[in-house]
Amino acid sequence: MTNDTVRKALRGISGVHVTAWGADGEADWAVTAKIVARIAAAGIHNIVSAGNTGEFYPMTTDEVVRSHAVAAQAANGKALVTAGIGRSLREAVSTGKLAATAGCDAVMVHHPLDPFAAPQSQADYIIAIAEALTLPVVAYIRSDAIGVKDLVRVATHANVAGVKFASTNAMLLAECVRATEGTSANWICGLAEGWAAPFYALGARGFTSGLVNVAPERSLSIWQALEAGDFAKARAQVSEIAGFETMRTKYGNGANVTVVKEALGLLGTPVGPVRLPGLPELNEAERAELRRIVAGWSAVRVAAE
Repeated sequence: MTNDTVRKALRGISGVHVTAWGADGEADWAVTAKIVARIAAAGIHNIVSAGNTGEFYPMTTDEVVRSHAVAAQAANGKALVTAGIGRSLREAVSTGKLAATAGCDAVMVHHPLDPFAAPQSQADYIIAIAEALTLPVVAYIRSDAIGVKDLVRVATHANVAGVKFASTNAMLLAECVRATEGTSANWICGLAEGWAAPFYALGARGFTSGLVNVAPERSLSIWQALEAGDFAKARAQVSEIAGFETMRTKYGNGANVTVVKEALGLLGTPVGPVRLPGLPELNEAERAELRRIVAGWSAVRVAAE
């Protein structure tokens, strides 16, 4: 898979699939595969396996590796598959090499969470992974701690196909776009549908999504509006999913994956609770509100109680 092919897919939608857990708390790979296949069949450009919506941090390394292989097989060439990797440098490189063997098309390096990480060393960490792997790399930036100079080093590296920019610091993104004008840098909105329009206006393309697990047609419609430059239409469509996305921000984003998983259950695909330290499940009032939101989407049908 060439960097150019991955760059093009990143300018579409990067859908992060959930990981289903069975009643025993172990991964249900059969259900997970069905979810991935459904996202791929819907026309989502790039599927991210073992991303944050997939509960990367609560997963064991063996589960991460298995998730990559399951997603690559389930996508069946209908979408690119990007493998989420991270943690220690050695672990990231090792799982990245295994992802290549499993048939993944790229890797996404999770933002390093070490509390003592130096900003420039975070950039060095991503670059070290990019230089150690043959698969194209997507850099996942979740804070504005890394400065423009170091972000430019990452974004313009020969094996970095894109930067998933997930900070709300719009001015930093604007500076990065200006600083990399005319280079290979590929800036992607890492904050999902709700932030896609302002990011597009600043020069980013494409966006990430957890909504694709539930209603991929809505994500695609928003992307199509943005690609056509119809910001009014995109805003109107984002407004229709605002209640769903707002629920995901509860408890300091602790309900982010919970809302997606519970929505899948409402639609007839039980996927188990979220593992700790995420919020395992919604309370009854929250579940009723989610049912009301999802039932209001004409393209989906909520399962009976």
